[in-house]
Amino acid sequence: MNYVTLNNGLKMPQLGFGVWQVEDNQATDAVAKALEVGYTSIDTAMIYKNEKGVGKALQQSSVPREELFITTKVWNTDQGYENTLRAFDESLERLGLDYVDLYLIHWPTPEYDQYVDTYKALEKLYKDGRVKAIGVCNFDIEHLERILKECEIKPVLNQVECHPYLIQSELKEFCAKHDIFVEAWSPLQQGGEVLKNESVMKIAEAHGKTPAQVVLRWHLQNNTIVIPKSVTPSRIEENFNVFDFELSTNEMEEINKLNRNERKGTKPSEMNVR
Repeated sequence: MNYVTLNNGLKMPQLGFGVWQVEDNQATDAVAKALEVGYTSIDTAMIYKNEKGVGKALQQSSVPREELFITTKVWNTDQGYENTLRAFDESLERLGLDYVDLYLIHWPTPEYDQYVDTYKALEKLYKDGRVKAIGVCNFDIEHLERILKECEIKPVLNQVECHPYLIQSELKEFCAKHDIFVEAWSPLQQGGEVLKNESVMKIAEAHGKTPAQVVLRWHLQNNTIVIPKSVTPSRIEENFNVFDFELSTNEMEEINKLNRNERKGTKPSEMNVR
C-alpha cells in the first residue's frame, strides 16, 4: 500500500474502497472482502444509506480500529452548523464508531450558500477530536477559495470526479498549490468507455494487466488518492493489485492526452439537489 501524508500530518492510504451505489445488505460482504484483500480505507456517506452495513463489516473484522481509515460525508439536506453536528452523530451511531478519520461536505450546493457554516461545524468536530481530518467533495476553485478565506482549518482533500476523460488539471494545480490532495471518485469512469480505449488497452496488454488496473495506476502516479468501488470479489482483488508495476513517462502522457473534460456526474456549480 502507498500512503500519503495529509496537510495536518495524518497518513492516509492512497488506495481506498468506495461503496457508492452499494445496497446496505451488500455493503457488509463487500467491505469484509475489501478488508480481507488488504484495503484499510473505506469511503461511505450518509446518502449512500449503507453506513450500517459498512459498520457491521468493521465490527466483524479482525483489523484493529487504529489501522482503519474511515470516511463519511454530510449530505446536502443536513447542511448548516447545527444540522451538520447532528448528522455527524447519526452517522457515527450507524457506523458504530467513536470517531471517523475523515469527514467531508458532500457538495457545496451553492444555491443554498451554507457550505461555509457547514465547514465551521466540521472544524468544531476536528477540534473536539471526533474526526482526525476534514475536507470537501465536489468543490470548484471558487468554493475552495471561500473556505480558505473564511475558515480556519485548511481542507486535507477535495474528492471530485476524476478519470482519464476528466483529468481536472486546473483544479489539481490549485489544490497542489494549497497542499490539498485530490481524491478521485468514479476513477474508472464507472466502468465506462475509458476502459475500452485503444491506448489504455494497449498499455494494459504491455504490462499483463487489465485496463482498470492501468487507470488506477495512472491515478496513483499522478499523486491522486483513489477509491474504486465494486461488489464483485474478483474485481475487488483486481483493483487492489496495482502496486507491482509502473507506467512509463510516455504511457502516463498518453493517458493524460485522453482528456475530454467529459463528466459522468453533475457540475458542482449546478448541483443543488436537496
